[in-house]
Amino acid sequence: MSSRTQTKFIFVTGGVTSSLGKGIISASLGKLLQGRGYSVTIQKFDPYLNIDPGTMNPYEHGECYVTDDGAETDLDLGHYERFLNVPTSQSNNVTTGRVYNNVITKEREGAYLGKTVQVVPHITDEIKRNFYKVAENGEYDIVITEIGGCVGDIEALPFIEAVRQARLELGASRSMVIHLTLVPYLRAAGELKTKPTQHSVKQLLEAGVQPNILVCRTEHHIPMEMRRKIALFCNVDLNAVIESCDASTIYDVPLLMQKEKLDEIVLMKLSLPAYQDPNLDNWLSFLKKLKNPQGELRIGLVGKYVELPDAYKSIVEGFIHAGAVNEVKVKLEYIKAEDLDNREEAVRIITDLDGVLVAPGFGERGMEGKINTCSVAREHKVPFFGICLGMQSAVIAFGRDMVGLTGANSSEMDKEITYPVIDLMEDQKNLSQMGGTMRLGAYPCELKEGSKAIAAYGTPKISERHRHRYEFNNEYLKQYEAAGMIATGINPASGLVEIVEITDHPYYVGAQFHPEYKSTVENPHPLFVSFVKAVKELKNSKGDVVTA
Repeated sequence: MSSRTQTKFIFVTGGVTSSLGKGIISASLGKLLQGRGYSVTIQKFDPYLNIDPGTMNPYEHGECYVTDDGAETDLDLGHYERFLNVPTSQSNNVTTGRVYNNVITKEREGAYLGKTVQVVPHITDEIKRNFYKVAENGEYDIVITEIGGCVGDIEALPFIEAVRQARLELGASRSMVIHLTLVPYLRAAGELKTKPTQHSVKQLLEAGVQPNILVCRTEHHIPMEMRRKIALFCNVDLNAVIESCDASTIYDVPLLMQKEKLDEIVLMKLSLPAYQDPNLDNWLSFLKKLKNPQGELRIGLVGKYVELPDAYKSIVEGFIHAGAVNEVKVKLEYIKAEDLDNREEAVRIITDLDGVLVAPGFGERGMEGKINTCSVAREHKVPFFGICLGMQSAVIAFGRDMVGLTGANSSEMDKEITYPVIDLMEDQKNLSQMGGTMRLGAYPCELKEGSKAIAAYGTPKISERHRHRYEFNNEYLKQYEAAGMIATGINPASGLVEIVEITDHPYYVGAQFHPEYKSTVENPHPLFVSFVKAVKELKNSKGDVVTA
């Protein structure tokens, strides 16, 4: 396949409740189709009115995932990239806010020639335009489109209507709908119940959309008789009632879906040949290492939003990938940064760990706890990895402790400080808007010979994704390097510091960028791999880890 007119479209909707795992099912199906030789991309349509999740609190929506082209997107795009190992872009995540913003902007420009602008056809046309946009260059054989939220939500109605129209335009052999639903188990009755699924499909039918496949999330196996009932009442083929049981890891889901023949049924309904059985050799190798670790490492994740692990989703997955490479289980211990504001408490907690990562974030809450963590890790030789604000915290701690810059801080936290070792970029100082105005997306970086960074990457030139406003203040660089903190990664165009290291330490690396965004199953991120390896080697040297 090579052109948009031949691309096939799969729409994934959800019902009964949110958080059933549409993103994981979409990514798993994409992986299986990719393993069969098809080129696949996945896009997410979110029904909220924010233009993007960039200004949303992580407690509201989990982490904000950033693409190479600087789009601030839903965390499901992280799943897509981790599973498919294919970069996504701005086109892969569209919100109601973006759709309405585009339509209203066109209206103000006179694009509708004086017509009354309405949800149908103008909003739905804009949604469909974005459905098709990722297929315009003919790069993909199959586009999987996940519709966020639940069928029946007011916010989701224009998207479901756009799916109905798209199916009419594309035809039955070029498009299909997979509906993810819930078959709950009532413990008191000792039964699985199909009624929520029936009602969910009924709502979809009322909107004019007949699902082709039902993926039923369940905690118990669905007997064949119950599958027949679901197929009959929901008007789908019996073999198109797919069971999706809870899995021990999300990385099992492609194999579970393959066992249920989801990919075979999809290809049949889209009139596509099954070129080969899915090639999942690399995936199976990863799973084998993941499930058979030769030891365990306790690594602390110090952050502001630790009550919601999804706030650090890509970091968590980066450690899973790196743990598998090193054949160890990384047990993350979530630590509230505020709990470390007391130096003695920080020493007690941090020195009890095998390693520590100080996470990204914004604002001053918990900042002193992060700075204390950086100092304790340096003084007690605990392997340390700092990301974005974590790297900046390490810079502040080093300035106070080793450079003699008493009261050093970031101007984000204190506008009147004497030593702004972390400061606002010049082009950020007069901005009035918050959304989409940070240093976002992929930027090049050159690594210094002999550094831990270049040893990890194996190449002097890299590209990494950013999401921040404040930078290392280069006015203090000479003082820092004289005291032992070296800038080992530099942006070649701007001279901005990207990576800092302390050489006299088992592992002390801070990265201004977000390496977690680029870690995938097939390409675990080098900094995560090298950090976990250093933690493992240090623990081995103490005789604490059992190795193969």
